[in-house]
Order: sequence, then C-alpha cells, then structure tokens
Amino acid sequence: MISIPHKAKQFLVLLVKLLIVGGAFYFIYDQLAHNEKLDWQKFITLFRKNQSVLGISFILLLSVLNRYFEILKWQNLAKVINEISVSDATREVLAALTAGIFTPNGLGEYAGKALFYPKSEAKKVVFLNLICNGIQMILTVVFGTIGLLILGYWKWVLAIIGISILFFLFSFFFKKIKIKGYSIEKLLHKINEISKPIHQKNILLGICRYLVFSHQYYFLFLAFDVDLSYFTLIATISVVYFLASSLPTFQFLDFAVKGSVAIYFFGILGVNEWIVVFISTLMWFLNVVLPVIFGSYYVLNFKTKIAK
Repeated sequence: MISIPHKAKQFLVLLVKLLIVGGAFYFIYDQLAHNEKLDWQKFITLFRKNQSVLGISFILLLSVLNRYFEILKWQNLAKVINEISVSDATREVLAALTAGIFTPNGLGEYAGKALFYPKSEAKKVVFLNLICNGIQMILTVVFGTIGLLILGYWKWVLAIIGISILFFLFSFFFKKIKIKGYSIEKLLHKINEISKPIHQKNILLGICRYLVFSHQYYFLFLAFDVDLSYFTLIATISVVYFLASSLPTFQFLDFAVKGSVAIYFFGILGVNEWIVVFISTLMWFLNVVLPVIFGSYYVLNFKTKIAK
C-alpha cells in the first residue's frame, strides 16, 4: 500500500474543504444570479413598501428555530452513540448540510456527519441520520395528505392510502427477505433498539420543525399581500412540501423544485407566479443558504476523527 506523506494529506484535506465550500457558494450564486423568473425590481419595490424591522426579525427567528430544532433532533439521536453538546450538534449538522448541498437529496449529509465520528461508528451514524430525516419525511407525508384532503383532492388521498396499505402489506409478508444482508425485519429490530423516549422526542421535535418552516412560508405570503384564508394557505403549503419532497433533487436546486410545484398549486388559487417564485427562493435562502454560510466555517475547521 502506498503511504501518503503527512504534509500531502494535510494539503489534500484542505483542497477537499475548499472544493466543498467553493462549490457550495458557486451553486448558490449561480442560482440567484441566473434565474430569469426572479424580478428583483418588483421585490425591492414591495420590500420598501412593507419593510419592517420587527417583521424581518421574526422571519429570521423562524429560520433560526427551524435549524435549531434540527440540531436538537440530531443531539437527541446522537446520544445512542454518545452524549454531545448543542454546540457539537450544531457543528455536525451545519457542516453536513454544507457538504450535502450539491449531492442528490442531500446524501452528502450522511457522509458529512459520519466524518465527525470514529470509522467503527460510521454505519450507526448513517442509520441515525436516516431516522432523523425519516421522521421528517413521514410528517411531511402526513401533513401533506391532510392538506390534499382539505383542498379536496380526494383521488390523490385515496391513492396515497392505497400505496400505504400496499407498502405495509409488503413489509409484513416480505419482512424476512434479505438484500445484501439487510431486511425489513432487521431494520425494524434496529429501530426498536433505540429507546422510546428518544423516538418520542424525535417525533416532537420533528413536528415543531415542520410547524416552524410551514408557518414561515405562510407569513411570507402575508408579507407579499396574498389574501387567502389560513387553512387554504397552510394546506397548499403542506401539499407543495409533500410533493416537492417526493421528487429527487439537489439541495442547491431545492427552491427551483419547490417553486415549480408551488407555481402550479398557488396558480390555481390565483397567486401571481413571481410572488410564488420569490417566496420559494427566500425560503431556500433563509433555510439553506444562511446555514451553509455558517456551515462553511465548520467545514474549513474540520479535523478528522482517529478511528478506534
């Protein structure tokens, strides 16, 4: 085996860090600078009309809370391996988010978090991250289905219920079938190994996070003078998040995917397309771009764990 000199390893690690951070910022700039649907003049005019220090502070607070609940979720699950502080959980979540911004469906987040732990714990970290993201996806499906019900999309709801029933029947009858050593039965067993209080806290924090970012979306629509009832707006937002989250995408294209789905559903309600695009972009900027900026600091200061 070829041995790489220590100085060369340091240089390669630094190069990878710079590529991750540089790539993240390039993709962010490219999406903001070259999106033809973003009419900055309209946005500036409306912003000057409705600008409020209190309102801006409130929207930013919701962004902080959104990411904070995610950090608490990870801190809660990470105790399966070992207790970590909020600052450690913050570092791991934000650095992983930065690493995963240009990977399909944020898969880079799994590897990003694993790098903070010994190699012997890598599989467990990936599994815990799957639990962390999985509960958020389940909540998105549940609230999205309720949203479809409120908006009157009965056929869609029946289709989702039918698919869910088929999935559970498949899981029950074929739970022992192994694929590369893994089976549904083994997965359920590993999930049950985690204590109930940890699962319960994970669900509670997931609900809190969902309520925060869905209402951030809601309050942005109010700021853009969209006059629709609360339940109609919240139901449509939940449907948009559900359907957009079901599509394979990259973190840096997240606002484009959600924006496209949002344009369709909010267009039915008579909301101007440019308003929908701007709100989707703002949500992406507030909840992905800003955390990535802070996460870049943790990436550049990252030091690998020594395998035990």
